[in-house]
Amino acid sequence: MADDNNTPWPVPKFHFKATIGDKGVIAFQEVSGLDTEYDIIEYRSGNSVDFSTVKMPGLRKGSDVTLKKGMFKDDTALYDYFNEVKMNTVARQTVTIQLLDEENNPMFTWTLKNAFPMKVSGTDLNAQNSEIAVEEIVLAHEGLSFEKA
Repeated sequence: MADDNNTPWPVPKFHFKATIGDKGVIAFQEVSGLDTEYDIIEYRSGNSVDFSTVKMPGLRKGSDVTLKKGMFKDDTALYDYFNEVKMNTVARQTVTIQLLDEENNPMFTWTLKNAFPMKVSGTDLNAQNSEIAVEEIVLAHEGLSFEKA
C-alpha cells in the first residue's frame, strides 16, 4: 500500500483496449488467457549417477485468449468475424491488447501473432437475473509477445 507520493501503486487492470487486425478496436469487457509457457523435456542417460532427470525447456506455447463484451442491438461483429473462418483460408490477424494509463497511453502491450477465432459464444439467458447480455470470442494464435511502452 502506498503511504506517500514516492511509493508506487500497482497498475489497475480495468482500462484497456483490444485491436483485432483490420477489424479495428473493439470494446471488450474482459480479456483472459494472456499467458505463455514452455513444454518441459525430461532426459536422463542410463549411466547418470543421479537418479533423477535433467529438465530442459522445449517448445513455447501460448494459451487461447478469451475476450468478452456486452451485446448490442445490430452489433454482430464477433459472429461476422467467426463466420469468416473457412478451412485453410482463414485470414489471420495481429491482435494487440494494450493496458492504458489515465491519459489513454499504452503502458503494456500484448501482441498475438496470426490469431483467428476458434469459438464464439452467445450469452446465457436467465429471466431471474438483472444482468447484461455478454458474448465471447476465443482466439487461437501462433505466439504471444509482451512489451512495456
